[in-house]
Amino acid sequence: MKMKDAIVLVTGSNRGLGRALLRVVLEAGARRVYAAARNPVQLEPLVAEARDRVVPLPLDITDPSSVAAAAAIASDVTVLINNAGVLVSSSITGSSADGVAAEFATNFFGTLAATKAFLPALERAGASGGAAVVNVLSIVSLANMPGIGAYSAAKAAAWSMTQALRAEVAKKNIRVHAALPGAIDTDMIRSFEIPKTSPEVVARGIVEGVEQGLDEILPDPNARDLFATWQRDPKALERTFASMLAM
Repeated sequence: MKMKDAIVLVTGSNRGLGRALLRVVLEAGARRVYAAARNPVQLEPLVAEARDRVVPLPLDITDPSSVAAAAAIASDVTVLINNAGVLVSSSITGSSADGVAAEFATNFFGTLAATKAFLPALERAGASGGAAVVNVLSIVSLANMPGIGAYSAAKAAAWSMTQALRAEVAKKNIRVHAALPGAIDTDMIRSFEIPKTSPEVVARGIVEGVEQGLDEILPDPNARDLFATWQRDPKALERTFASMLAM
C-alpha cells in the first residue's frame, strides 16, 4: 500500500508520534490527511503547515457518538492509522481498577471501535484498489513489562485483535499492519530512564513498513533487537522486561 495519493486518517495526531506520522505521510505524498484529536484546536499548527491537504477532525475514540460523527465526515479514508493511546497506570497490582479500565478503553476498545466505524470506507477503498489499517501497538505487546503492566496487557490484547482483523478482511483487499515500536521519546514515557527513539524515526519506519507490506512493523533498532530476542526465546524477553520492574 503506497501513501502517494492515499487518503489517510491518523488518530491522536496532535502530539508525539501522531504528529510525526502526519508529517511523514504528507511527505510520502498523501492526497489528504485527516488529523484526528479530541481537541481539534490543538491541531491548528499542523493544519497551517499544509492547509490544502490536512483536515482537522474531532475524534475521541472512547466516545461512540464522536467515532460515528468522524466516520461520517471522513468517509473516503483509504488508510487508517490507529495511533491514539494512553498510559495512565503502573504495575498490575499497583493500579486501580479505573486505571486499568482506562488503559483498555483507549488502547483496545477504542482502537477496535475506530476500526469498525471506518471499515465501510476501507472496504470501498479495497474494492477499488486497496486499503490499509495500521494499529500502532508496542514491543511490550509481545511480553509484559511489569512496570507498565496494564498498558502491556492492553497492547497485547490489541495485537491479538489485529491478528483477528487481518484474517477477517484479507479477502476485501485491506492490509492490516501491527506496528511494534520500542520506547519512543515522547511525553508519555519521557521520564523513563531507558533508551528511546525519536518519534520522527519511528514514524518513518512505520510508513516504510506499510509500503513494504509488512504484517509486523519494527520501526526502530530497539524494537528489532527485542523482537529478535522474542523470536529466539520468548521467556528471555519476559525476563528482560521483568528486570525493568523498578524503572
